[in-house]
Amino acid sequence: MFDNNEWLSQHREDVIDPDREIVDPHHHLWPKGNAAGLVYDLEELWSDTEDGHNVTQTIFMECGSSYRETGPDEFKPIGETEYIAKAAALSAQDPNKATIAAFIGHADLRLPNLDDILDAHIEAANGLFRGIRHAGPFDAASDQFTIKPRAPEGLYKDEAFRRGVARLGERGMTYDTWNYHTQIRDFADIAAAVPGTTMILDHFGTPLGVGPYTGTHKANFEKWKDDIAAVAENPNVFAKIGGLAMPDNGFGWNTRDTPATSDEIVEAHGPYYHHTIKCFGADRCMFESNFPVDRLSVSYRVYWNAAKKIAADYSELEQQAMFSRVARKVYKIEPES
Repeated sequence: MFDNNEWLSQHREDVIDPDREIVDPHHHLWPKGNAAGLVYDLEELWSDTEDGHNVTQTIFMECGSSYRETGPDEFKPIGETEYIAKAAALSAQDPNKATIAAFIGHADLRLPNLDDILDAHIEAANGLFRGIRHAGPFDAASDQFTIKPRAPEGLYKDEAFRRGVARLGERGMTYDTWNYHTQIRDFADIAAAVPGTTMILDHFGTPLGVGPYTGTHKANFEKWKDDIAAVAENPNVFAKIGGLAMPDNGFGWNTRDTPATSDEIVEAHGPYYHHTIKCFGADRCMFESNFPVDRLSVSYRVYWNAAKKIAADYSELEQQAMFSRVARKVYKIEPES
């Protein structure tokens, strides 16, 4: 699925601002032979992070990879933590390559034994565990989406779920989520209801553009702007700005004969970035690659070129914040020595 190097190689660009340090706060890994049949392991990640940009550290985001095959269901995600802890240890051995500096795992936040699950993540993560993503995407038309959502309807309103999100904050952990643009207001509600937990909204709230949402980007943009502004009113929420090149966003990059250019990405996606930065401020935004999922549409080199073109409208301090400083603050990681 992610072995599209030949297609991506049709478009190459010179690297913009190659010395700028980047902490990529959102990527996934799937080892060879995993149950999902997807492959994007450490070597594939390094192939992308070494493609011209100065990516020094990364943060792994849960993706249902390498779960345990036996034992209680609620503890099966610990297998992913064990796998990433090993990959991170390998990444730290080479000072010339990007290091996996933190890990976001998965747990069902509604469970009464949540603390036991969190403790198991901590024990397995070799000091890298920072929080949980128990995401909330739900849509009645999800059978028409490439990436199938895993959340039930109304998750954000579930009282047990809210208690779980609150517990993360009590334990100094973060809560990451992704949802669809139709659910952004629901996320704003839970953010206001649980102000003690640092929350991160991934992928701009995922504006959809497939199935019943085909061709609706312009029609939905103004409401999306209002909804993002509502989320930004909650100071405990940070925004990951990226992830708009997924197939379900409906921009069609993944179906073209040639991949997207950075100028095309800037033209189509730029308004989402600038509005989110305006609402949250640079000190609460972080550029993300969302690789390898966005790799279906754009190369790593081209994506970060697009991000740097967008960031050129902001001051040097603001750029430093969005490319590295905010990610390190939110996920409590130290710069490499």
